[in-house]
Amino acid sequence: MFYFFILIISTFFKVIHNSEIECGCNVNRNSHVNLKTNFYNELSSNQCPIDIKHGNTLNTHSVSSKMILIPSGTYQVGTDEILIDTDNEGPKKFVQLKSFYLDKYEVSNRDFTIFTESTDYKTEAETFGDSFVFTLFLNNTFKKQLHDFRVMQAPWWYKVYGTNWKHPLGPDSDVADLMDHPVTHVSWNDAKAYCAWRGARLPTEAEWEAGCRGDHYNITYPWGDKLFPDRQHMANIWQGTFPNHNSAKDGYVGTNPVHLFEQNKLGLHNMAGNVWEWTEDSWSEDNPKEKVKKGGSYLCHRSYCYRYRCSSRSHNTDDSSAGNLGFRCAKST
Repeated sequence: MFYFFILIISTFFKVIHNSEIECGCNVNRNSHVNLKTNFYNELSSNQCPIDIKHGNTLNTHSVSSKMILIPSGTYQVGTDEILIDTDNEGPKKFVQLKSFYLDKYEVSNRDFTIFTESTDYKTEAETFGDSFVFTLFLNNTFKKQLHDFRVMQAPWWYKVYGTNWKHPLGPDSDVADLMDHPVTHVSWNDAKAYCAWRGARLPTEAEWEAGCRGDHYNITYPWGDKLFPDRQHMANIWQGTFPNHNSAKDGYVGTNPVHLFEQNKLGLHNMAGNVWEWTEDSWSEDNPKEKVKKGGSYLCHRSYCYRYRCSSRSHNTDDSSAGNLGFRCAKST
């Protein structure tokens, strides 16, 4: 048995700073991972396949489903100040949206616990038996064992057996002290199932950006254009040199409770940073299983993943999960 600890340590990776290298924001289940098959089979030998069971409508009143009304109107989507060409951030356009509700907070571990206990739902990470964990949350002994389970293009991500939303840092971790933090290691399909159980849905990308900017146009972040207005940390993002050192000047190395970091006049929290958020939309018509995610995460840094802007975007396959990927729900009026 390997023991997991949250260690604030420097990694031993030699990182080549090059614009061609991805930050790993769109690490998918089909990402190229070096696998020592026999070792991995040994780790997972006790796992039984689990079928995903879809939920019913029990106990939905118990979740913290406070929602904010986003009024109908004309909203900006995208930008003409494109910073990451491959992300298709632009051009800027304006869309007419009907009024809708958007969760004030990201869905928390407490919320998701109520859902799974009410429905016997099993997430895709539980079914697959693994998910992706960031290097700082694994001890050195375990990382040596999993050296060949790193994502090739982003070696700070490890594919770890036994990781899922209940065990976000590996099989020996739990969420007992993280119930108010956002649920992670949930796929797009998992997020859809939860929102449907609540009588809601995932927001479209346009709706998400409407919530991010509110009634403003051409702003960079939910709160405006300055990242640190009055020297105040407005979001949980990477502080320091990625991926070697996180100073945690914003108060967190990993996720933060969902009720922190109110970011705009609408009263929405953590639209930028904390965890990526699934949206309803596909990345392209050619590959409908690649889904758009928004908002960046606690691992985003300007030097590698400047994606905590309202217009920034990334994508994952609909069955992918990771320790910095969550969601919030929307609902039509």
